[in-house]
Amino acid sequence: MTNKIPGGVPTAYIDTFAADHLPRNDLLPEFDFSGTPELSAYSNYINIATELLDNSIERGFGDNDAVHLGDVTWTYLDLLNWANRIAEVLIEDCELVTGARVLLRAPNTPMVLAAWFGVLKAGGICVTTMPMLRARELQISIERANVSIALCDTNLTDEMEIAVGGTDSVKHTLYFSQVGSGGEEATLESLCRGKTGKFNNINTAADDIAIIAFTSGTTGQPKGAMHYHRDILATADTCGRYIAKLEPDDIVTGTPPLAFTFGLGGITIFPMRFGASSRYLESPLPDKILDTIQKYKVTQIYTAPIAYRAMADMVNDYDVSSLRQCVSAGETLPKATWEAFYNATGLRIIDGLGSTEMFHIFVSAPPDEMKAGYTGKAIPGYRARVVDETGKEIPPGNPGQLAVQGPTGCKYIDDEERQTVYVRDGWNFPGDIYEMNEDGYFKYIARADDMIISSGYNISGPEVEGVLLEHEAVAECAVIASPDVERGNIVKAFVVVRDNFECGANLVKALQDFVKDQIAPYKYPRSIVFVDELPKTQTGKLQRFRLREQEGR
Repeated sequence: MTNKIPGGVPTAYIDTFAADHLPRNDLLPEFDFSGTPELSAYSNYINIATELLDNSIERGFGDNDAVHLGDVTWTYLDLLNWANRIAEVLIEDCELVTGARVLLRAPNTPMVLAAWFGVLKAGGICVTTMPMLRARELQISIERANVSIALCDTNLTDEMEIAVGGTDSVKHTLYFSQVGSGGEEATLESLCRGKTGKFNNINTAADDIAIIAFTSGTTGQPKGAMHYHRDILATADTCGRYIAKLEPDDIVTGTPPLAFTFGLGGITIFPMRFGASSRYLESPLPDKILDTIQKYKVTQIYTAPIAYRAMADMVNDYDVSSLRQCVSAGETLPKATWEAFYNATGLRIIDGLGSTEMFHIFVSAPPDEMKAGYTGKAIPGYRARVVDETGKEIPPGNPGQLAVQGPTGCKYIDDEERQTVYVRDGWNFPGDIYEMNEDGYFKYIARADDMIISSGYNISGPEVEGVLLEHEAVAECAVIASPDVERGNIVKAFVVVRDNFECGANLVKALQDFVKDQIAPYKYPRSIVFVDELPKTQTGKLQRFRLREQEGR
């Protein structure tokens, strides 16, 4: 194993900022390309735009649908034409230097996908941001990545202009509409009209950096994770090939934005690797998702547990017979949510464990190989183990830190302190407590920072959450440790109640008794607070750290 593909080759980048801010070689994880035939056949030169777009057309998918939004559909050839024109604009009008960082700000639309490919074709590095970020948040990404060009949706101009005005690095800002039909404000499209639509992609090295993805903020300040061109391809050839098992006639949708690597991989990279199409949602609301599945005969969906929970309650009003596969990630999938969705649809949700640092899912299982109560096994191309605090592997049936190796791995931008926490002795440590059984299946226990120690007992916050979600009164909940003089900490639950239930002391007692009846009594929440909503990231993940901050932790 090596930190570069054997016979590593020179970079295609003139601007070496990103490479200069990679972790030192001794802080990088070990990368392994021997896990599948596809990985071991990789070239020393990979441009992910070439692999997913140009080569898909060469394989005969040019007239296949590539991306949909509402009633608009682009084929692979349509997408190529736009991507090539944008690449021309970046080089000819914005004077993009290979290796420069380009910020993208937009919801999931055909034009932002074309812009993503255009940047990579031109040898730039994509820094895709969540569409709801405010100026001060955008400035963090701009400054950390030293962004020189910004491409932004015309509906999101205000915060973008404030962010750019507060930095010195951005030299060009161009705006685009959602489907390439904008008016005067759509400066990117105006420039594209004068281009040829022909472009020779930059021949990037497999380990040239393609994207900088900022984490979603579940543990505080977002961190920038860098990924090579080969990393993106590897996720398609592992999770996309062996778990999603995509075919050209698949239509894939999902709620996560392309700035979230779960969304980028699941609803764009994976389908394009296999000639399928992506249907971007016009609304992430559960009823709108179901309406989209029904209207457009969607076959696969990627979303978070909270969406599956909501859809389970209303799916009987829709025809979802086209749907054959559902993937959940972002946080652990509660058993109650899995069972509710299965009972309503007959579909077995795939639970996937992944991370922005690893780019996508590395522990999962296809529906027919799932085991109740387990996330799955290390997917083809990866290996995983459970270790103690010294990094020594521990026997099955014992909880410990999950450690992972494979073709992708953590590469924080200019953050040695966090890099040394995530990567140790060549292994990636995503921060999850797991148990492994004798068959190699991994059972989720808790995030390392979600383990509650009360009166000497170790209590998994997500375990308590899972039980509370089984109660008919609970719509959503989050469980954390709250400081207590006598016990050190107590279990505290923040609960969103369904509309037809009344909050109050009676419901508190009912929920506490329910938990005591389901799991060890010492795990029950000694404090329950009813709230209207829980703090979440834009991708729907609970921000338990905000609740912990409220408790003075």
